[in-house]
Amino acid sequence: MHLPVTGSASETTAPLGNGLVLVFAVACGLSAANLYYAQPILDTIGKAFGTSPATTALVVTLSQIGYAAGLALLVPLGDLVDRRRLVPIVLTATTAGLVVSALAPSIGVLIAVALIVGAGSVAAQVLVPMAASLADDEHRGRVVGTVMSGLLLGILLARTVSGLVAGVSSWRVVYVMAAGLTVVMALVLSRVLPPEHQRPRIGYGSLLSTSARLFATEPVLRRRALFGALGFAAFSVFWTTMAFLLVGAPYHYGDITIGLFGLVGAAGALCASVAGRWADRGWTRATTIVFATCTCGSFLLLWWGGRSLFLLILGIIILDVGVQGLQVTNQSIIYRLAPEARSRVNSVYMVCYFAGGAIGSALGSALYDSHRWAGVCLLGALIGAVALAAAAGDAVGRRAGPVRSSGPVPESPGSDPESHQAIELGGHRRQIGGVGDAHQL
Repeated sequence: MHLPVTGSASETTAPLGNGLVLVFAVACGLSAANLYYAQPILDTIGKAFGTSPATTALVVTLSQIGYAAGLALLVPLGDLVDRRRLVPIVLTATTAGLVVSALAPSIGVLIAVALIVGAGSVAAQVLVPMAASLADDEHRGRVVGTVMSGLLLGILLARTVSGLVAGVSSWRVVYVMAAGLTVVMALVLSRVLPPEHQRPRIGYGSLLSTSARLFATEPVLRRRALFGALGFAAFSVFWTTMAFLLVGAPYHYGDITIGLFGLVGAAGALCASVAGRWADRGWTRATTIVFATCTCGSFLLLWWGGRSLFLLILGIIILDVGVQGLQVTNQSIIYRLAPEARSRVNSVYMVCYFAGGAIGSALGSALYDSHRWAGVCLLGALIGAVALAAAAGDAVGRRAGPVRSSGPVPESPGSDPESHQAIELGGHRRQIGGVGDAHQL
């Protein structure tokens, strides 16, 4: 495809050492956590303002809307603006939103500011493609896996930390804590991120239009976005309804105990680095099938987990391994498509990913109301089965013969269009070669 870039985009100039990878991972985790702190303390917030559960839940709804807007409108700026400046600015605005949240005099103010907090949480999605840009081809999967481990741990542990902090103090202290961590990270990143001296000369409108064209013309991106959306839909089906299960028989757990289940999910996030290394070795086709199988099969254990704590915990671990492994595999692949447009590629992918999660949350809640836990698990298993069938069908189809890509593909024996995308950027044709075994992408 042709992207209207009239200048050259340079990669960052500093090497990506282990210390900087760790900073990326921590920053992504803290940024993403801001989107999830409110979930386990909604009941406490509602009681403080005397509002109904439906009204209080708008805090989460507006933060998700803000996140979706940030994915579409802010993340692509990573291809246009020096990210060493962009990320601290976004985090500073998020800090302001968190401070106002902590001081909110009414539920209306808290709901409105949630839009800013949600939009600012996409800073993580600016940092992930930046880390991918800094890494060389041989280690890109490992780097993305490590950074994603930090992001996923932030998401999963946010619920635990929020419940514990609110339990020993108040819900306002949760927002104060989040603001403090966010502003410190903004200061750190402003000093340690390598500068990007040359950025593409492209208008903001053209920047957004090329994001849409990437989705329309890149089959690899569409395919991996589908896998991601299905995985996050299954993930959201469970995590949105889990609290409903745990407050009832036979568990009767409170907010703090329910928050601790985030620690169980964190075990799955630890597989992200392993998934990245497997992607570096070219095993992405096989790992896609394996992780989709884990996602689908986990819901059988989760169904039994309605009466067994051990099986519930085991099911959570397997579900998170499947979803997080699939996510890292997808991102390891899509970041090879267009080095100058990685932020836009990530924006397109994450919008689809988030849409899948939103649909999964809505369907899961509706199924719990009508069919309780059995309906939730059946839905999750069905979504996982669709992901598995899509992955298997894709593998079989490309084994039978190559499928034409949107761009010119070299006619070499056994070449896989998914690993050799010809993308034209800035008037220069750039051949994107595969990493490891090209046939495994």
